[in-house]
Amino acid sequence: MGIINVLDAHIANQIAAGEVVERPSSVVKELVENAIDAGSSRIDVMIEEGGLELIRVSDNGSGLQPDDVETAFLRHATSKISTTHDLFAIRTLGFRGEALPSIAAVAKVELVTCTDGSGLGTCVRMEGGSLMSRTEKAAPRGTDIAVRELFFNTPARLKYMKTIQTELGHVTDYMYRLALAHPGIAFSLKHNGSTLLQTLGNGDMLNAIAAIYGTSVARVMLPISGESLDYKLSGFIAKPELTRANRGAVTTIINGRYIRSYPLVHALLQAYHTLLPINRFPVAVLQLQMDPTLLDVNVHPAKLEVRFSKEQELLQFVEREARAVLAKQRLIPSAAESTARKPREALIQEQLELYRPTGGESASSPAPGAQSAAQAAERGGSAGNVAQRAQSAAQAAEHGRSAGASGAHSAAQAAQAAERSSSAGAPSAQQSRPSTAAYASPSEPARSARETAAAAEALLRAMSPAIEQPAPALPQFPKLDPIGQLHGTYIVAQNEEGLFLIDQHAAHERINYEHYYELFGRPESASQELLVPITLQFTAAEASKLQEKLPQLEQAGVYLEPFGGSAFLVRAYPHWLPQGDEQTLLDEIIDWLLSERKQVDLAKLREKAAIMCSCKASIKANQNMGMLEMEVLLDRLAACRNPYTCPHGRPIVVSFSTYELEKMFKRVM
Repeated sequence: MGIINVLDAHIANQIAAGEVVERPSSVVKELVENAIDAGSSRIDVMIEEGGLELIRVSDNGSGLQPDDVETAFLRHATSKISTTHDLFAIRTLGFRGEALPSIAAVAKVELVTCTDGSGLGTCVRMEGGSLMSRTEKAAPRGTDIAVRELFFNTPARLKYMKTIQTELGHVTDYMYRLALAHPGIAFSLKHNGSTLLQTLGNGDMLNAIAAIYGTSVARVMLPISGESLDYKLSGFIAKPELTRANRGAVTTIINGRYIRSYPLVHALLQAYHTLLPINRFPVAVLQLQMDPTLLDVNVHPAKLEVRFSKEQELLQFVEREARAVLAKQRLIPSAAESTARKPREALIQEQLELYRPTGGESASSPAPGAQSAAQAAERGGSAGNVAQRAQSAAQAAEHGRSAGASGAHSAAQAAQAAERSSSAGAPSAQQSRPSTAAYASPSEPARSARETAAAAEALLRAMSPAIEQPAPALPQFPKLDPIGQLHGTYIVAQNEEGLFLIDQHAAHERINYEHYYELFGRPESASQELLVPITLQFTAAEASKLQEKLPQLEQAGVYLEPFGGSAFLVRAYPHWLPQGDEQTLLDEIIDWLLSERKQVDLAKLREKAAIMCSCKASIKANQNMGMLEMEVLLDRLAACRNPYTCPHGRPIVVSFSTYELEKMFKRVM
C-alpha cells in the first residue's frame, strides 16, 4: 500500500497560509494591494490590538461581482493572470490567487462588496476556510473586508507573535511604503481608534513624504528624475544633513510595487559616497518604471523581492542620476533652526557706515593692487610684513616639497611663526580699519598685491601639495572671507549671505583626500626604494593571508617581500606618504587589507589608503592659523570636487544666514 497521500483542501490552505500570512502586516499587505488593483482612490485601514483582534480594509474600488465572491476564496483563483505569458508581464500587485483563501484559513473573515451604486451588495462570512453564510447587504460601491481573531485555529502561530507594538510597527511600516508608492490614493490607518496615517491622495509624493516623515524632512528632500532606454526614475532623495541609523528610510518602488532590494540601496549609497557619516543612511523614495518583462516578481512568496534581467545597467543608472542631483546642490547645512523666509518689509535697524577715508585717501575705491595690499595689511600687519611672510612661506613651501606631504605641517607652522613675529610691530588684526600707511603708494611698488599673491601661492603649495590640474571651484560653493578663528578649531567666515563656520581639520582632510586619491591612482610613478627597509612583524596566520595580497599592495605602490618566518620587509612605498607617519600608515593599510574577507579591488584600496593619509597629514583641532593660512585653506577647499563633507561624511561648513541672524537679534520682527 502506498504511503503518499494527497492533502485535503483544509490542510493545504493552512500550509499556504504559513507562506503568505506570516503576521498581521502580511494580511494588511495582501488586502490593501487587492484594493489598489481594484482601482480605489481611497483606502481606509483600521486595526485593533496590533491586528490580532481586527484588521478591516475598506475601499471605493470596482468591487467583486456576486458570482465571483465565493470563487475568490478558492486556492489559485485570480483575475490577474490567465496564461503563461501573463507571468512575464505582470502589472498588478496581487496575482498569486492565494491571499484570500490563506487569510480565511487562519481567521474569521467577513467580506461585503458592491460593484455599482445601487446600494445593494453581497456579504459572505468565512471561518477557518469554510463558508459560514452568504447574504445580501446594503453597501456602497467598493469592498469592505474584516479579518477577526487572526490565527485563532493555529495556536502555535499565535504563540510566536511579538508584542502589540512590534506588530503595529510592521503594519505602519508597510502602510507608509504603500502610501509613498501610490501618492494618488488617499490612505488612512487607525489603531484602536487613533489615527496613525492620513494622506491627501492628490498625487504629490512630497505631500505623502510630509504626512509620513513630517514637514521638516520634506523641506530637505531633493527631487530626482531621469530616463534611459529601459528605465524611468522619479522620486526624492534627502540632503546629506538628514540621515537615519539604518536603511529603513530608503523606499524602493518598481512599477508601483514596494520591494526590498539591497543592490538598489547600495547603488544609492554609492552616490552619497563620502557625504554621509559612518553607519548613517539617507532618507529616499525611488520610484522606477520599466517594462515588466525586465523583472521577475514571482521569486518570493510575499512578493517583496524581485529579480532584474539587466541589474548592472539599472544600478549604474540609479547611482548616476542620484550623484548628479547631489552634485548640483550646495550642501551646507544651516546651523540655525529653519525658518520661513518672509519679505523684509519689517523693521530693520538702519546701518551707518562709520569708516570714512582720511586726509591722504581718496573717497573712491582704491586701485585693485592697493586694495589687495590694504586687505593684506588689515589681516596681519603692514605691507612690509606681508613681504616678510611671503618669503617665510616660500621657504616653508620649498621645505614642504622636499620633505613630502608632511611639509604641510612644517610650512604652516613656519608661516604662523612669521606672522606672529611680524605682529609685534604691526597694527592689531582686530582693529576696525588699517591706517593709511598700509595702503600701497607709487613710491613703494614692490609692496603691492604681488607679494600677497606670492605668499598665498606659497602657502597654497605648502599646506597641501596641489594636484597638477586641480578641479575648478564649484559654482555652488560660496566665496568666503575669513574673519577669525574659534578655539583654534573652527574658521569663522562671512559673505553677503551670512556667517559660516568651517571645521579646519575636516576641510584640510577633504583637500588632502582628493590629493592622495589622485596620487594613489598612479602608483607606478610614485614609489621610491628605501635605503634601509622597514621590517613589519605579523602572526603566522596574518603572514599567510598577506602573502596572497602582496599584488594588491604593489598596485598601490607598496612593495613588500618575505623576510623569513612571519616578517616582511618594506622595500618601497610612495614618496608622498606623510613624513614621520609612514610605518603607522603602512600598518593601518595592511591591517585593513587583512581584515577584509572579500577580494579587495584597487579602487577600494585606493580609497581607504587616501582616507588614512589625508587624516594623518591634515591640520588638527586646537591649532592656531593666521589669516593668510585661512584664506588659502578656503581657496583650496572651494577647488575641491566635493567641498561639503570630509572623507568620513562629516560636514565641513555650517551657515547662519543673514536673515536667521537678524531673527535671533530681533532686527526683523
